[in-house]
Amino acid sequence: MRAGDADRDATIQALGDALAEGRLDPAEHDSRLTRAATATTFGQLAALTADLPPSPSAATGGQTTTDPAHRQDDRRAWLKEVQYWLGGALVMNLIWAAQSLKDHQWASYWPAVPLGIWAAILLTYLIWPQDRD
Repeated sequence: MRAGDADRDATIQALGDALAEGRLDPAEHDSRLTRAATATTFGQLAALTADLPPSPSAATGGQTTTDPAHRQDDRRAWLKEVQYWLGGALVMNLIWAAQSLKDHQWASYWPAVPLGIWAAILLTYLIWPQDRD
């Protein structure tokens, strides 16, 4: 049966995992990678990974699965980062307020820029959680 792009991509991912795990040396990986990219049938692709254990990331299309314990750890780590953000916000706002009081006028609210950038970075961690290998 003929193989499609997704099938070749899954095989290439499995070969990359095998290289990362030390199951293939770079020369053999390159050789198999070339054959995977030009394979037209499932038989050709299967022969390239027949001597390798199944690749979890190739089976899930490159998406790694996380168990509930890892998700809980990710949430705790994110909440700790939010606490750092709140601490930074407090310090920056105190500096801004002290400077404004010293000058007897409200200064431009400069903490918005660093806090906004920091908050945007925190949001990216919610949208794209860490990959687990």
